[in-house]
Amino acid sequence: MKPAAFLLLVGVGFAEPLRIDPAGWKLWSQRAATAPKVSIDATVSRSGKGSLVISGNSNAAVHGGWENTLSGIVPDRWYRFTAYYKTQGVSHPNYQVLPRLDWRTAQGKRAGVPDYVYKTKQEGEWTRTWLEVNAPADAAGVVLQLYLSNAPGGMVWWDDVSLEAVEAPKARQIKVATINLRPSNLASREANVEAFVAAADKAAPGKLDVILFPEGMTVVGTGKSYVDISEPVPGPTTKRLGEMARARNSYVAAGLYESEGQAVYNTAVLLDRQGRLVGKYRKVYLPREEYESGLTPGNAFPVFDTDFGRVGMMICYDVFFADPAKALAAQGAEVVLLPIWGGDETLAKARAIENRIFLVTSGYNHPTYIMDPYGERISEAHERGTAAVATLDLNRRYVEQWLGEMKQRRPKEARTDVSAPAPAIDR
Repeated sequence: MKPAAFLLLVGVGFAEPLRIDPAGWKLWSQRAATAPKVSIDATVSRSGKGSLVISGNSNAAVHGGWENTLSGIVPDRWYRFTAYYKTQGVSHPNYQVLPRLDWRTAQGKRAGVPDYVYKTKQEGEWTRTWLEVNAPADAAGVVLQLYLSNAPGGMVWWDDVSLEAVEAPKARQIKVATINLRPSNLASREANVEAFVAAADKAAPGKLDVILFPEGMTVVGTGKSYVDISEPVPGPTTKRLGEMARARNSYVAAGLYESEGQAVYNTAVLLDRQGRLVGKYRKVYLPREEYESGLTPGNAFPVFDTDFGRVGMMICYDVFFADPAKALAAQGAEVVLLPIWGGDETLAKARAIENRIFLVTSGYNHPTYIMDPYGERISEAHERGTAAVATLDLNRRYVEQWLGEMKQRRPKEARTDVSAPAPAIDR
């Protein structure tokens, strides 16, 4: 049965101080020494009724803010929390502005683990933050928490806070195939591409949403150099892969060597179901062997919107460094496609776990597999000419018993205000 949506709290008219207690808003901090200063501001408001204010009050240890305890939560029901905020003197709101849902049992104890409200969108002067989440199985209430943390010179105004019951999200399933093939003794890039297309048609027939080929599919086994095999993008290889994408009604991703002006890049391309070029990623981290072979590195980590969700791409040596996957996840990538020659399997697993992404690899010396956000391989192609195939649910929550859902927690606890020094500097 479809649950009826109802409003537990919305825009509580913060302009009138007497309305704080009826609405349940109270100051919270773990101890008096870390408490911020809270107040009502009748002059700043999104809704025209005033706003809740938190000030760091020049306290270097500040952590806390407003709380509102609500009852009537139905276990396992889905809820959407929404709030709007604006800031002053807050340089890193992802870490310093902290809205949470802290669930409670009927006895008032913590139920499950808190949910961090991490999704944001700028709407004029205000930032909308929201999260859709299901209440724990033993939840009977929830504490809405609007905090300011580690921002002694900061202020945040909150308005239009709501919590409403919503329908549980439907499964958002995609079927992915990744190809394990290493052609040899073929005379041209065109012959290589045809071998990969044939292998995909044989090993992974039927309806697919994504087909992944490995790094450098145009050069492996040909005996030719990266530069000799390079081509423009769009070019002959993207044209052929586009024909395949259109015939299979599937997105297709693959690694090739791209020439533009004087530069040659190690590039991954993504074609849509109609065979059109969605975008390309130029490998940022080149090993010395590729520099010595005449390649030029890329300088960006783009993400691409598809009809099923947001996709990012890395290539091979990128997996040795944390920032490519981190940058893709920060931009909302749910699936990262990794054409790879060879690379550290432990580090690849770490990239999936630390960013809570699906990681799909297609490799030669590195295994070909589909990995979930827990770092588990859910499908693997062990033999040449075979495919790893799996159906992924992009709406599934990956929750750990003690930590909660790290996909939402990491963005709110990431210390973007602390920069790492450049490596190898003599100090």
